Amino acid sequence: MTDKLGFKPRNWNSHPAYLSPDYKSTALRSPTKPLVPLAQSLSEITGPVYGHESVGPLDADLTRNGATAGEPLGERIIVTGRVLDEDGRALPNTLIEVWQANAAGRYVHAADQHDAPLDPNFFGGGRCATNAEGWYAFKTIKPGAYPWGNHLNAWRPNHIHFSLFGPSFATRLITQMYFPGDPLLDLDPIFLATPEAARGRLVADFSLEATEPGVALGYRFDIVLRGRNETPMED
Repeated sequence: MTDKLGFKPRNWNSHPAYLSPDYKSTALRSPTKPLVPLAQSLSEITGPVYGHESVGPLDADLTRNGATAGEPLGERIIVTGRVLDEDGRALPNTLIEVWQANAAGRYVHAADQHDAPLDPNFFGGGRCATNAEGWYAFKTIKPGAYPWGNHLNAWRPNHIHFSLFGPSFATRLITQMYFPGDPLLDLDPIFLATPEAARGRLVADFSLEATEPGVALGYRFDIVLRGRNETPMED
């Protein structure tokens, strides 16, 4: 089934519920009344996009784009994958932005007061656009775990935030990528808020093919935007 503009409806069984009691802040921001769906007009889905034209040569290399006096500390990794539609077709020229904590689990943000060091050579953000086959790639530092105030002794697993911009401003989607074998996944209310059958789509696969010899381990994280196998997104 498609809507009048030809888009298949989103599979909400793949996404976290608005209210997840163990994820405490959802109680403050989840809707308390039934949602009223508003059909998107042609102008909304074909409107302007921003940022695609200004991606710089270092934007996808987080080990260099924030460096001031040397290399950032931590384990270097390469994260790559494809952005696909519900039928497995590549989505070229999709703007992807990432942000993450440094190797010590600290963000470059005034609100982050975690007692861990900032890295003067790591900004923690990057962006790129997918190529004609839908591929993207980032070189970065594996982020550290960090405490958060959801409950006693709560720690977020290692993760990288992804933002994707499609052909219009209204098509922005946000998700998180996790790492295989992380023991904190089974304890994290944000990860566990995702339906069990879809959680594995948030976990990257180790990739020897993407590994750069002597430099960085590789991980593959494909992002599917709609359909039965769509990547869970933040609502």
